[in-house]
Amino acid sequence: MAAQCCCRQAPGAEAAPVRPPPEPPPALDVASASSAQLFRLRHLQLGLELRPEARELAGCLVLELCALRPAPRALVLDAHPALRLHSAAFRRAPAAAAETPCAFAFSAPGPGPAPPPPLPAFPEAPGSEPACCPLAFRVDPFTDYGSSLTVTLPPELQAHQPFQVILRYTSTDAPAIWWLDPELTYGCAKPFVFTQGHSVCNRSFFPCFDTPAVKCTYSAVVAPSGVQVLMSATRSAYMEEEGVFHFHMEHPVPAYLVALVAGDLKPADIGPRSRVWAEPCLLPTATSKLSGAVEQWLSAAERLYGPYMWGRYDIVFLPPSFPIVAMENPCLTFIISSILESDEFLVIDVIHEVAHSWFGNAVTNATWEEMWLSEGLATYAQRRITTETYGAAFTCLETAFRLDALHRQMKLLGEDSPVSKLQVKLEPGVNPSHLMNLFTYEKGYCFVYYLSQLCGDPQRFDDFLRAYVEKYKFTSVVAQDLLDSFLSFFPELKEQSVDCRAGLEFERWLNATGPPLAEPDLSQGSSLTRPVEALFQLWTAEPLDQAAASASAIDISKWRTFQTALFLDRLLDGSPLPQEVVMSLSKCYSSLLDSMNAEIRIRWLQIVVRNDYYPDLHRVRRFLESQMSRMYTIPLYEDLCTGALKSFALEVFYQTQGRLHPNLRRAIQQILSQGLGSSTEPASEPSTELGKAEADTDSDAQALLLGDEAPSSAISLRDVNVSA
Repeated sequence: MAAQCCCRQAPGAEAAPVRPPPEPPPALDVASASSAQLFRLRHLQLGLELRPEARELAGCLVLELCALRPAPRALVLDAHPALRLHSAAFRRAPAAAAETPCAFAFSAPGPGPAPPPPLPAFPEAPGSEPACCPLAFRVDPFTDYGSSLTVTLPPELQAHQPFQVILRYTSTDAPAIWWLDPELTYGCAKPFVFTQGHSVCNRSFFPCFDTPAVKCTYSAVVAPSGVQVLMSATRSAYMEEEGVFHFHMEHPVPAYLVALVAGDLKPADIGPRSRVWAEPCLLPTATSKLSGAVEQWLSAAERLYGPYMWGRYDIVFLPPSFPIVAMENPCLTFIISSILESDEFLVIDVIHEVAHSWFGNAVTNATWEEMWLSEGLATYAQRRITTETYGAAFTCLETAFRLDALHRQMKLLGEDSPVSKLQVKLEPGVNPSHLMNLFTYEKGYCFVYYLSQLCGDPQRFDDFLRAYVEKYKFTSVVAQDLLDSFLSFFPELKEQSVDCRAGLEFERWLNATGPPLAEPDLSQGSSLTRPVEALFQLWTAEPLDQAAASASAIDISKWRTFQTALFLDRLLDGSPLPQEVVMSLSKCYSSLLDSMNAEIRIRWLQIVVRNDYYPDLHRVRRFLESQMSRMYTIPLYEDLCTGALKSFALEVFYQTQGRLHPNLRRAIQQILSQGLGSSTEPASEPSTELGKAEADTDSDAQALLLGDEAPSSAISLRDVNVSA
């Protein structure tokens, strides 16, 4: 066995007191450590021990760095209050340290206090092994979503001299790490855990430069508790004799793309370089829906944008507690299992993540203020792939559906909202995750589409994007890099000064608030969008009897999911509707819609709730009793608490809260608390469906409902139903 690091401590012992480091300068970029630009991060190694009983992760992080100038005073990393730092140590590293990663020694579980975090074991080297020495460190409040970890460095450190910083820590109740009891999984068999790092949550997973501007390779060793472990890595192996999993990511990635999932997961191949992972009860459905399709999408993307560079493209389906729809973790897309109900949404979401393999993962936005560089380009690439695979009409329908949602969000926020800019300015302390909105995706897409129209040929623009990826792959860029490359690739456009056309200036695209300056021509989708518009016009025409008769003759059961969702969204925009219209709609569609997928049902049930239509409330109850996903439950609870159905919402929540993830439970408690506090008047019309819940909430119920997680708005959850 390799010699142990000399900074080893006895179990439970802490690092010896050392003189604290000097006060660091204030961080200017709130989404990154203040000293990220002073170092080159070569590689990071993680030794992770999962402790599901305590909902705790014990970790050892080995950072391999070079200082870019002599004798830096301190290393400042992003951390989080959920992290408890046990020790910090310094070691001079051999030049090939990244090629010879250290091992990790894990403590045997047993009764008594929790064992300390793993210890690193560095490989033998010719001559004497470099000694470790303890370092002083300090953790300071930084923002409401993180802390600043300052580690004093040896004063004699020279520029470009490789060294290692070893940090041992435990992380409990971390926003990046979601622990699930077996009851919150589909199979109810084993505990489950997953991480979600986007945008700046992974600083609670491990201390890091939590900015997309910094990329490095990584490796990890994970000691689980009898479950399958997966990570976003190009290579993985299970060492049965040691009972640990080994992972290695050979390409540099930003911190937010380091991801882990562990649980009762089984694999099934769906293509030559793809497999799905899911709980056993979900595996047949996931396999049947995606078998052969992912390879088709990857091949289409390669024809457009060049070789797929990540090796494998696997997908893991997560329990409904996963807080977003999908996440583009390299080699291993995370996607919420509930989307399996909705075939077309599943197709679009997975293709979007496929597109991120080129735009976002390979070429990354250098700051969170320009997230559109990943999301806008990925959305454009997604639609090029769907056009190649499913035709222009389907792509135009999906685009119309999303742009409809963009304009709906704009009405709520106002056209002068600063978050409608493509280059959003982050104020100090503002969480970059709050920038996730439809402008990032759809306004960004419209700008990219406009650039494609300037060159006059989608294929030539594909060639440009292929060259752009080849030039910048595995680096991080700003908008000017993209636009300079565009004008260099098309010199004739540069000569025409297309970047300065009145009203369509590139600068205005980036920094003007409000809607996109130009939107795509969607006429190729008119065969699919025209019936939607015609049906909506019928239901809003007079006289109602005649219109309803004409509308009932249209068989929407043969429509695409996006057509039905677009139709229901138009009705939602017009709610509250006249009561006789809602009655006729229910008579015509309620039973049919109730048999469709969750994306359709959620929209119909929101119409029911926003129009206080009591005869269909039993459908709302049944839906909330069966759904544990944030994207379906939050919008309904917010609508219920906006109108006269607050007590009904309270009753359903009491009956279902045991099946909800604690984070979701707290969010709904906050919604109920705010809704019940805003009005104490009972519903105007009595109904047995309202049950025995009292409409006037007493102080005990109010105290019971108070939570500490502010809810997201219904519009952001329903309409930003897109992948990360």
